[in-house]
Formats: sequence, C-alpha cells, structure tokens
Amino acid sequence: MKPNDFIAAIAPAARASAGKTKIPASFTIAEAALESGWGSSQLASQGCNLFGVKADRAWTGETLAMRTREFVRGQWVVIPALWRKYPDWLGCIEDHAAFLIRNRRYKTCFDCVDGKGFARAVAAAGYATDPDYAGKICALIDSHHMDAFDA
Repeated sequence: MKPNDFIAAIAPAARASAGKTKIPASFTIAEAALESGWGSSQLASQGCNLFGVKADRAWTGETLAMRTREFVRGQWVVIPALWRKYPDWLGCIEDHAAFLIRNRRYKTCFDCVDGKGFARAVAAAGYATDPDYAGKICALIDSHHMDAFDA
C-alpha cells in the first residue's frame, strides 16, 4: 500500500482513538506504518496486526504463528513467536491503545502530548528491541507530516 493511502485508511481510527485514550494519532499512524510496512506485511495482511503485538498469556483472541527478527544481546536473531490476530484494523488500533493503557510501564508515556514524545517514551519503557525504534517513528512523523493529525 502506498504511504498516503495507508495514512488515509487508518487516520480516522487513530484520531478517534486519540480522543478516547490521549495516545497521539501521529504516533499510532507512524508506529503502524513502521511495524506493518505501510500495511503490507504478512502479519498485517493475515492477522490485521499493525503493531506487531505478540500474544501473551492474557490474550484470549485468535493468534497467528510467525517468525520475527529481534535485537538480542547486541545482535539480530530470528525467533518464532505468536501474534495477536484481529478481525480488522480498527480492532487492532483499539486493542493496541488498551495494551498501552493497561501496562504500568507505559504510564509515563501519557505525559507526552505529541507523537514524537510519545514514541521516545514508549521506546524508553522497553516496547521494542530495536535500539533506533523511536528515531524511526519520529522520522516517519516528520517525513509524512503526521503531526497534523494531532491537532
């Protein structure tokens, strides 16, 4: 999917979620773009999972088994993982917001009012293993002017 088409497809749900959760829409859109390859990843197409959220013990919904690339002990490795599967992208956005709200380690993220600040806080809280995770999200927000969705 082309970036502008992807942004147009998920921006309404990201803005609606931001109104309820205080998670900046720009962060939601940029993270979804990064994690899903603009909606074209196998995980996004088969499981409507835009954020690469793994299925933990608390997850009672459907799952999808796929391999993933993780940064472990200073190097990239490929490991098997179970992922959350959603009926649609809106369900994914809502669950992703609930996941961040529910987990205490992300509490300080909600002190941030813009997408780039939220991205840095999420990365600092240990959301991803990629050491440049926040930088990648911030670059997407800047290059595609996603901060306009936070107004």
